[in-house]
Amino acid sequence: MITYLEFEKPVATLEARIAELRTASEGDDVDISGELKRLEAKSRELLSSTYKALTPWQKTQVARHPARPHFKDWVELMFDEFIPLGGDRHFGEDQAIVGGFATLKGRKVVLIGHEKGHDTESRIRHNFGMGKPEGYRKAIRLMELAGRFGLPVVTLVDTSGAFPGVEAEERGQAEAIARSTEACLALPVPMVAIIVGEGGSGGAVALASAERVLMLEHAVYSVISPEGCASILWRTAEKAPQAAEAMKMTAQDLAELGVIDRIVSEPVGGAHRDPVATAATLAAAIDDELAKLSGKGAKALRRMREDRFLGIGEKKSRRQKRRET
Repeated sequence: MITYLEFEKPVATLEARIAELRTASEGDDVDISGELKRLEAKSRELLSSTYKALTPWQKTQVARHPARPHFKDWVELMFDEFIPLGGDRHFGEDQAIVGGFATLKGRKVVLIGHEKGHDTESRIRHNFGMGKPEGYRKAIRLMELAGRFGLPVVTLVDTSGAFPGVEAEERGQAEAIARSTEACLALPVPMVAIIVGEGGSGGAVALASAERVLMLEHAVYSVISPEGCASILWRTAEKAPQAAEAMKMTAQDLAELGVIDRIVSEPVGGAHRDPVATAATLAAAIDDELAKLSGKGAKALRRMREDRFLGIGEKKSRRQKRRET
């Protein structure tokens, strides 16, 4: 069953009517196929028009949809021969950040990403995708392995942020995030990062400091959650929709600002409505980016990362200057 979001209620009502008609027509001599086709076409049109006009807050809700694919789903749909590697060799294992060796379209890669879980048990086990210091140190270890074996790195980012608990701070959360970001920037091999759901704060940047950063069409990427921003600015989380608008956190806004390099389209209604089609599109985009980066030396790759991060915002600045002149 599809879980409908608040703004999808008109679509839900229409699709419920279609389901009722289908059930009522079973074993009935009356032919209502024409009416069903008309309603199905109307439902598709309504869903399409709704998703073409999503606000940043609505996109945030889509990015958080409980049925949206997570790391393990992407592994199953896109990658072959995934061999998970655990532990940071310092403290222990963190199941919020998962990684290992994998194969994408015949290409060997090191794959790292956040896993949120799908039900109560798995969400608790994976800490809702909020990484702890040992998770980021594990990511560093895997990146070092990638550099040693000459394998490109692919990261799937989907976290509301790094875990803010006392125990994480005691084990050096900020230092671990900084070291992971540094490891990304220093990689001697190609790196492609994809924001597949939420990209929250330093917990996301620690796995997304790549020379090529992609985003799924309805993903979001920001320094803080809309609720957190609203709580700071207005002292109430009820202003989250206004905060989401002001923060420019959608893929479309971030592409314009030069924060990301490419938007990967999703099926109408979001990735959760057709994970297989989304995975096929995403796998092709990742493979294309890796092919373009193949053959570039360590020095060139590091320079690409330096140029892209130092150049963030320049694209918009040049456009504003042209308007002024």
